[in-house]
Amino acid sequence: MRKLILKNWQSPGDTVMLSAAVRDLHLCHPGRFITDVRTPSPAIWENNPFVTPLHDEDPEASLIECHYPLVHQSNELPYHFIHGFIQHLNAELGTNVQPTRFHGDIHLSPDEVAEIEGMGNDRPYWLIAAGGKSDFTIKWWSNERYQHVVDHFRGRIEFVQVGEAHHYHKPLSGVVDLRGMTNLRQLIRLVYASQGVVTGVSLLMHLAAAIQTPPGALRNRPCVVVAGGREPVQWFAYPHHQVIHRLGALPCCDNGGCWKSRTVPLGDGDEKDNPEALCVDVVRDLPRCMDLITADDVIRAIEVYFEGGAAHYLSEPALASARR
Repeated sequence: MRKLILKNWQSPGDTVMLSAAVRDLHLCHPGRFITDVRTPSPAIWENNPFVTPLHDEDPEASLIECHYPLVHQSNELPYHFIHGFIQHLNAELGTNVQPTRFHGDIHLSPDEVAEIEGMGNDRPYWLIAAGGKSDFTIKWWSNERYQHVVDHFRGRIEFVQVGEAHHYHKPLSGVVDLRGMTNLRQLIRLVYASQGVVTGVSLLMHLAAAIQTPPGALRNRPCVVVAGGREPVQWFAYPHHQVIHRLGALPCCDNGGCWKSRTVPLGDGDEKDNPEALCVDVVRDLPRCMDLITADDVIRAIEVYFEGGAAHYLSEPALASARR
């Protein structure tokens, strides 16, 4: 068997997609490879049956820098992010890997599941990420509109706000505030036990699709994604999510995503401040594609999960518990 050390030093969302490629490499070519990984998010790989520890000095191990050049054709071709690392590995290894699942590959141990289930979950909650990474401001939606969504469902949905401490996540009122209070593995557990997710195009969206649902729940977790027009929908969207985008509605995203980075320059010396990386149509401090998404649009996308029976509102006892 050939030994591989797969390296990628991008964000956790990219790592989730790499986990899908590792899974599919083994499922499509069983017994041919031993794989280890080098990424900044080791929590994503915990309990992964396709990862075997290898030493960097192992003379039999090949180090492969993993990329997804397919993204540069994402506006023209009908491929999802999940194909990106897979196609790169095929080119590097001469393999014929194909996707076997439409999501990343994250594993909770039986002990983790038992611990979560043992804690009990007498009231369903939704996770909400009302911000984003500070270097990609074009993905942000309006904090005031997120607040309007929370207020609309007050007494019916309990929202738990999450987000990394060093990213941009303004506080919402009327939520359980866990911003900056969870590590990545704790966030994975929170997603597992959640009934649904509201987020932009982010790690949380990928986790919502990749993490198994508890026993008795539907196979796919409800998720509402506020997407705008930065990325082509076929590249990032999952089929069971409610994705609110404005692709094709504006000249700047009439042929797929604009792939811009920032709404306005931040003056931090990053190349994302360059004119070619900035939004060309800003309205009320938002990219116009995001401004065209109203709070009512998001509210309606959440409501359809309840009307269809995929989610249920807080019961009276659960509401009393949430208020306490």
